Amino acid sequence: MNISRFRQRIRSRAGFTFAEVLAALVFMAIVIPVVMQGISIANRAGVGAERKEIAVQLAANMLNQLSISNLWQTAQASGTFEQDYPGYAWSMQQQTWPDGEMQQLILEVTYPLQGRIFAVELSTLVDDSVQ
Repeated sequence: MNISRFRQRIRSRAGFTFAEVLAALVFMAIVIPVVMQGISIANRAGVGAERKEIAVQLAANMLNQLSISNLWQTAQASGTFEQDYPGYAWSMQQQTWPDGEMQQLILEVTYPLQGRIFAVELSTLVDDSVQ
């Protein structure tokens, strides 16, 4: 085997060509921003789901507290959870149920997310005659 041929063979396997490196860099320049955007969107969705879950739990707890203790008849119709959950607030509405013997309690919890205010709403029926 000729030594010059052997050296040429080794040189051709030694590394990447400039065109291959450039193509890889262009590919990475396209892929990395798309992947980062996807990660950012997934992160925002996760934060939104977490805050909504907290709002639903707060609404369920407040609704249970008001209905079980009959405080819905005398309690204030709104408030906040500022001490433990800054930005979360609640409001309660009452509506007479069509049969006239029940009240529907509607509790809405609002919370901030990405510069906007979102809300969740839960409701239950309570016996109007129980004091």
